[in-house]
Amino acid sequence: MSENPYSRITEEIVNLSQICTEHCGIDPELYSMYEVKRGLRDINGKGVLAGLTEIGDVVSYETVDGKSIPCEGRLYYRGINIEDIVNGFLREDRFGFEEVTYLLLMGKLPNKTELDEFCNLLANYRTLPTNFVRDIIMKAPSADMMNTLARSVLTLYAYDDRADDISLPNVMRQSLQLISLFPLFSVYGYQAYRHYHEGDSLIIHTPQRGLSTAENILYLLRPDSKYSHLEAKILDLALVLHAEHGGGNNSSFTTHVVSSSGTDTYSSTAASLGSLKGPKHGGANIKVVQMFEDMKQVIPDWEDEGLVRQYLHDLLNKNAFDRAGLIYGMGHAVYSISDPRARIFRHFVQRLSEEKHMEKEFRLYSLVEELAPKVIAEERHIYKGVSANVDFYSGFVYSMLGLPTELFTPLFAIARITGWSAHRMEELMNAGKIIRPAYKSVAAHVPYEPLESRR
Repeated sequence: MSENPYSRITEEIVNLSQICTEHCGIDPELYSMYEVKRGLRDINGKGVLAGLTEIGDVVSYETVDGKSIPCEGRLYYRGINIEDIVNGFLREDRFGFEEVTYLLLMGKLPNKTELDEFCNLLANYRTLPTNFVRDIIMKAPSADMMNTLARSVLTLYAYDDRADDISLPNVMRQSLQLISLFPLFSVYGYQAYRHYHEGDSLIIHTPQRGLSTAENILYLLRPDSKYSHLEAKILDLALVLHAEHGGGNNSSFTTHVVSSSGTDTYSSTAASLGSLKGPKHGGANIKVVQMFEDMKQVIPDWEDEGLVRQYLHDLLNKNAFDRAGLIYGMGHAVYSISDPRARIFRHFVQRLSEEKHMEKEFRLYSLVEELAPKVIAEERHIYKGVSANVDFYSGFVYSMLGLPTELFTPLFAIARITGWSAHRMEELMNAGKIIRPAYKSVAAHVPYEPLESRR
């Protein structure tokens, strides 16, 4: 088969990229000279203050005797500790994602009547336009579900008679529709790809009104539509823990930046999807699963602490897995001592591993979680603590649920569209200037050289 001309990198292109590299690189020392906060955060991971929000609060430091010191991580949704929220709906043995969606969008917890009406509204919106599945999702299916999601979102613009209306009621309506439709875009897109490119049977289920978002995902994805109560509860918990993480995370900040220009909801959402797709943001849990699969192949005894420790040293020294020098799932841009989402998740991961008879794998994850911070401290000079982040366990959960890796990042998007929607409305309600941070030019000013005299 001949190479696709649109994908071919010719020698001419390679030469042009070399010229670009030679003339366009910036001396790393200049960032220190001009005190540039790379990544918009300082050496300790504290972000540059770029805005105000009431939606999510990420706490990793506390003030003691006038000094800022690391503390156990805490996460608040609209001022309420996420651990209290989770304990609330788990104690009553009900699903929590819809309640959290209401909280993040409306700024208050719903009462029973409000929650029932809200869930009914989401169910009403869980329907795609006529022939959308056939004409949009089934045609030219992509191997990348995030691209499928973005294409579906942008195409939905053409079906909306008020697509450019950025009044709050209209953006609320668009947001609720997208929150309801993201599971359908994701699952149908995956099934279309598997059918046309892998030869799988095409089974399309219709979402059920009485089911939660988590239940509907499992119902839509599995050929027999069957799932256990524990499976649905843990997937629901994953959605709750991924729904929001403050305005400074890359994709939510993208929402603020793009929304500040006054653009439409579909363009804003597609931009945030592009951000989340990146392996440094939403794609990290896939890397964790792949790393552990490699680890299980390389290490003969998963409970041998010495062998596991050596593998972790090999990872950091670029002698194992993808040679990137990283232990995936360890460390976070903000948290140091602990990530509250991972802390909450861990107990339920253990329960699911018992149901799935994967206790041995869970013990391996637990051992790596214990050893990795010590190994990193031995190998690297670090400015803050290192702990397991939510990606460390989420990929393992999705694997135990039998979810394909192609849907790992879309699951993140299915949850985070709630946070993006809240941040978009917050940006529009408090509309100020278009967001435009400063970049200092370090290029020397030189005279223009006539073409005939250039070498």
